[in-house]
Amino acid sequence: MADDKDQDKLAQEWADALLDQDKSAPAAPAADAAPSAPVGAPVGNAAKPSSDDQALADEWAKALADQEADEVKKDKEQSYLRTQTHEPTFQDMTAEHKAQRQNPGTKRDLDFILDIPLEVSAELGRTRLLINELLQLGQGSVVELNKLAGEPMEIFVNGKLVARGEAVVINEKFGIRLTDIISPIERVKQLA
Repeated sequence: MADDKDQDKLAQEWADALLDQDKSAPAAPAADAAPSAPVGAPVGNAAKPSSDDQALADEWAKALADQEADEVKKDKEQSYLRTQTHEPTFQDMTAEHKAQRQNPGTKRDLDFILDIPLEVSAELGRTRLLINELLQLGQGSVVELNKLAGEPMEIFVNGKLVARGEAVVINEKFGIRLTDIISPIERVKQLA
């Protein structure tokens, strides 16, 4: 707001200076005398008649008045919005929380997440190859992995390690028998 007041004051001073300059300008020179421009006035065709200066000052005044009107309108809108807001109300969940702590056998209602699809993958091992080595692979090539024979495979759910197990064959399909489930605390640490 202070900047707007300074701009208004500056625009008004500028308009007053233009009016004073027009009033103090000498009368039209005689036909035989050479025209002379006042000190600091633009040279050549750049000099504008006083009606143009007045029109420019009026435009400035109108623009500043419009800007001030917009700010007043915004202030009114903000004050109206402040009256329309309410303090949030929160439900007291302490009694429900205490009841769950006292009766740990109470089943939590997690049915809403049962339909979320998850991607489960098993990893036999890993290795790192250069592009040159990758391009040289062909049918019958052997890629050495970082795991030893007999080490448990790792089971990932959505890319997070959740269990370890050993490979088995069931009805001519591979499967995994889980031998170790990662504890919930370790799983939470992996999320971070």
